[in-house]
Amino acid sequence: MNYSYVIIDDDQESVLKTKAIADGFSELCFIGSAQNASDGLSLVLEKKPEIIFLEIDPVNLSSNLSLGFIDALHKYLTILPKIIVTTQEKKLAFDSFQYEVKEYLLKPVTQTDIVKMMLRLNKLKREEEIGSVENAYQTNNSPFSLGQKTPNELHPLRLCIKSYGDHRYIDAKDICFFQADNNSTDIHLNSGEMITAFKTLKYFEAVLSYPFIRIHKSYIVNRNYISRIHNGNSVCYIKNTNTRLPFSKLYKGNVELVISDFANGNYLEI
Repeated sequence: MNYSYVIIDDDQESVLKTKAIADGFSELCFIGSAQNASDGLSLVLEKKPEIIFLEIDPVNLSSNLSLGFIDALHKYLTILPKIIVTTQEKKLAFDSFQYEVKEYLLKPVTQTDIVKMMLRLNKLKREEEIGSVENAYQTNNSPFSLGQKTPNELHPLRLCIKSYGDHRYIDAKDICFFQADNNSTDIHLNSGEMITAFKTLKYFEAVLSYPFIRIHKSYIVNRNYISRIHNGNSVCYIKNTNTRLPFSKLYKGNVELVISDFANGNYLEI
């Protein structure tokens, strides 16, 4: 699941530090920053981010940054972006949650903070998708049974690789990983077959979401096929193969996200 975000903070150094941590997660896309409430409001209305990292206790009081910024958003937006408060002190935590902020992070924001934030946002997004299916069934006067599938499960993603009139169809669930090859991408399937698509890896990163995740400049992996993660050697092992995919420091945050995601499931650590 991918999210666009902005940072609204009067301290430019804090903006850069938060962005540097967030840049380690390919699922987060930075689209702008502002250093005062007025510019921040214009930025949000123009860019329509899904996440706002918001300072509410600024050093520069003339920036007018506070929880009142959320009230200003309500004047213009029916549905607000996810608000992530980032500040130095704990003192405003209670007041912040009265405004239904999604996270209250103390500066400096850490990689672990972002991992936990992403897990909670992804969980919330899945719950919202399930809720929308329930509402659709209720609207149609159809009983919604326990275990009803979400839209993505009812219509799983299928890729069509086109080449000179040839249409090759691939179920996304059968893809183990994508490997960059200059301006094309090799798609490795669970059958052992490899298919070449004349699109860049960056293209696939932009259009694919869960369970696919970028772990290296040359690799996107389907987390459902990861059998082992070795942090010491910086490699991921692919199920039922001898394949080992390297992961780089730039995408280490995504690997930590996978580890945390596994741990939050039906999981037993021995």
